[in-house]
Amino acid sequence: MKVTYNWLKEFVDFDQSPEQLADLLTMLGLEVEGMENYGAGMDQVVVAVVEEKRQHPNADKLSVCRVNNGREIVDVVCGAQNFKAGDIVALAQIGAVLPGDFKIKRSKIRGEESCGMLCSEKELGLAEESAGIMILPPTLVPGTPVFESLGLKDTFFEIGLTPNRADCLSVIGVAREIAAKIGTSVKCNRIAVPEHGPSINSSITVSVEDSELCPRYAARAVHGCRIAPSPEWLVNRLAAVGVRSINNVVDVTNLVMMELGQPLHAFDCDQLVDSRIVVRRALEGEIFTTLDSQQRVLVASDLVICDAGGPVALAGIMGGENSEINDSTTSILLESAWFKPAAIRTTSKRLGLHTESSHRFERGTDIDGVIRALDRAAALVAELAGGTVAQGFIDVYPVKSVPPAISFRPERANALLGIKLSSKVMIDILRGLECSVTEMTDGILMVTPPSYRIDIEREIDLVEEIARLNGYDNIPASMPIARVISDRPSLHQRLESMLRNILVAHGMNEIINFSFTTPDAADKLLMSDVDPRRSVIKLANPLVEEQSVMRTSLIPGLLEAVAKNISHRSLDLRLFEMRRVYINRQNEEMPHEPIYLVGAFTGAREREGWGNSRDSIDFYDAKGVVENLLEELHISNVKWVVDTPETFYHPGKSCSIMVGKERLGTIGEIHPTVQKNFGLEKPVFCFELYFEKLVVLHRLKAAIVVPSRFPDSTRDLAMLASDCLSAEKILETVKGIKAQEIEHAEIFDVYKGAGIPTGFKSIAIRIRYRSYDRTLTDDEINIIHSRITENLVSKLKVSIR
Repeated sequence: MKVTYNWLKEFVDFDQSPEQLADLLTMLGLEVEGMENYGAGMDQVVVAVVEEKRQHPNADKLSVCRVNNGREIVDVVCGAQNFKAGDIVALAQIGAVLPGDFKIKRSKIRGEESCGMLCSEKELGLAEESAGIMILPPTLVPGTPVFESLGLKDTFFEIGLTPNRADCLSVIGVAREIAAKIGTSVKCNRIAVPEHGPSINSSITVSVEDSELCPRYAARAVHGCRIAPSPEWLVNRLAAVGVRSINNVVDVTNLVMMELGQPLHAFDCDQLVDSRIVVRRALEGEIFTTLDSQQRVLVASDLVICDAGGPVALAGIMGGENSEINDSTTSILLESAWFKPAAIRTTSKRLGLHTESSHRFERGTDIDGVIRALDRAAALVAELAGGTVAQGFIDVYPVKSVPPAISFRPERANALLGIKLSSKVMIDILRGLECSVTEMTDGILMVTPPSYRIDIEREIDLVEEIARLNGYDNIPASMPIARVISDRPSLHQRLESMLRNILVAHGMNEIINFSFTTPDAADKLLMSDVDPRRSVIKLANPLVEEQSVMRTSLIPGLLEAVAKNISHRSLDLRLFEMRRVYINRQNEEMPHEPIYLVGAFTGAREREGWGNSRDSIDFYDAKGVVENLLEELHISNVKWVVDTPETFYHPGKSCSIMVGKERLGTIGEIHPTVQKNFGLEKPVFCFELYFEKLVVLHRLKAAIVVPSRFPDSTRDLAMLASDCLSAEKILETVKGIKAQEIEHAEIFDVYKGAGIPTGFKSIAIRIRYRSYDRTLTDDEINIIHSRITENLVSKLKVSIR
């Protein structure tokens, strides 16, 4: 937002210098990002009178002038021809420095001495182009600085506003802040509109079909106008805040917008079909040409201003070519309205059309300031463009907006800000902001903010106002108070850290994926239609379609990471992830969010190098990592039940990890179809563990088993068994004897080949016997060993070799 020092002075009386005012505004939260002193250092450019003008004796296109600067008469050589003797001009005296660092010196031009320069608007930085020297009003006093005499000496402020401070997108808004800070009031003179024409209702009709997007629409009519260039003061004022002059009527609407913060629009009444205004939503696919000569395709959410024939303006953004003010315009309709910010913002963003008007409507204007801005514009148009203002105005305002009262606790404000202000001081601050304050019996204040402060909605907003107006620098410095507590990690945190360390020690790398995934993740994993993981939680505003739902499994993200690494020639992978998934629960607001631990293995077992084999990772590599992990957690009695626990595993190459009847997780080779779905050409082995079950079953400390001091004895047993007989079943049968003397049993050899019938395999087990109270004799061991042999033969139908 751009404002000027002199313009602010018209609305509020203050004594601060421009530098002091910049500091004041910055401390109020209106950061002054830049300052420019207009006319500073130009005091050597003074008002002067041309006493005599004669032809240069040695140049046809030059003149020699005798110029009175108020103190003396000096000779000046000039090449312009647009002036005569007696004119008041701008004289840059010797020593003056003009824009562009051009210094005026005494010189001789074609033999004639020149003691200065007669200046044009361009040379003084007042215009981009000029046809000759600047002719000043005859009332100016010779010898006074030109910028001071014309009222152009000013300071410009560039203020950086936060989006919530829409009220300060105007001169009066900034003036209100200054007035509230220094304890004075804003000068708001009564606006007198010279209404001499017929009633506006006799020439214009207005109807609002969508009061939700346009709660208030007001209009005035001015007939018999004359469109012409704006007076110099108006052109200069708009230029000071970066607005280009167009004509007297359009310039008035821009001036009022910058002055009061209310965007206006002027329509050519003669171009409005049936002299009618209709505020409605656009028709889907409706075509409209805006003032920039661009055709816009509208949608049903856009708000448009129409006449009886169709759209004549995009509400709050830009007018149309079909109702533009031009040199032949004689009757105008002035529009002042309040539009719903979200609607203007949506249309502006969709069309890529951002204007000064939309910038204000998007952030919210003052709904109670609609008529004041309309009256101000009508009065100025009547003054600058002539014409007659129609009697009365149209104001479609069916439901009056009333700002709600906010409960405010002074003691709460003091506690939050660390200050000690009395209720009276706070009341004075709030009333200085033009808030209505009612003090209740219990000390609570009921505060109603003014209509232009749409950013004040809650008690904390009022606390911020107290801090701003009292002064941030008046908040005392204090050391923070904090309790020193022992931040001991929880059991879950300790176990998570432990699992990560175990897997990293096994050469695995942790990955972290987004919690969002693609909607077809379940399809890629071949999940059944009744799988609860198909019921996903959809994001309300996803960034991309590939991340539009919350994940219900970590496996898709893991496989995508494997595929991406392989595409970058990282072929030997051991990856894991431990994060939450989000399972939708019927009739419940929040999802179930369990933690899962998953891992993936692919590529070679060892890195390439001298002496290393390049054998591929297989199922048993993955199984070995999980076995070691469970051993580190001291989880015993683990069984590996061969089945197909998940649809994304290869049938016959996967199993469930069981502890008793509790399934701790799954492990297996990924199904070939699933591999293809994720763009994987090589086998991938994965495991999935349920973290909460690990928490329940783990023991941080292993049970201490006192070793026997007596010697052990081992027996080997070879048998011929069916291919379908699992090792787990054999070991269970051995342990089923329940003899205390059996210390350990393991399979140490499996053979298939010559001498072994088809469909069978040779399995050898080694059994270690030991007692805790004596040395076992051969006879005692033989008895137990015989029982084991009989059990294997009778229950498993094996043949002892």
